[in-house]
Amino acid sequence: MEDSAKERILAAAEELFADSGFDATPTSRIAERAGVPKGLVHYYFNRKRDLLAALVARLPDSTVDHRRVVVVGDIAESLRRLVAALDARLNASPLLSHLLWREADTHSAVRDAMQARYDNVAAQIKQVILAAGGAAVAIKDVEAAAALLALAVSYRHSVARHSDEEDPIDRELTFVASALIQPQVRPAR
Repeated sequence: MEDSAKERILAAAEELFADSGFDATPTSRIAERAGVPKGLVHYYFNRKRDLLAALVARLPDSTVDHRRVVVVGDIAESLRRLVAALDARLNASPLLSHLLWREADTHSAVRDAMQARYDNVAAQIKQVILAAGGAAVAIKDVEAAAALLALAVSYRHSVARHSDEEDPIDRELTFVASALIQPQVRPAR
């Protein structure tokens, strides 16, 4: 019963914070939405910021086993598979994702969590590029390519995926993948 009440409180907070924002949502509204006494909210979470921290901790893990997505010799397809796997994990809670992006500018715990997520995505992209491209990859450009694609993926998860507009990520992945392939050096005659 207690776990159920705690889960209802977290679900209510997630909905209300996403809808109205953290600062504009009193704990009394959270308790009302969760169907629990206000004191129970404070029993589980001493401060409202503790509730936000608990929501940050619920963000799905964004680590993908690169061996499941890499197609050796095809960077673009490997990146498409990685992005699809990341999308599947983050789509598990679009409301939570929206909430966290909304609060990243005002709460350091959220900002730190989002930075860690970005760093994780960039590292995974780099790993996939290197595993898929092998010796054909221009090593000097991998770090920049991973950072750019991590920004594109992060942007999609913050804004673009909540709209009905066409998703341009496939063009971006293809462009970056083709830019990473070193031109074949022809021997002099």
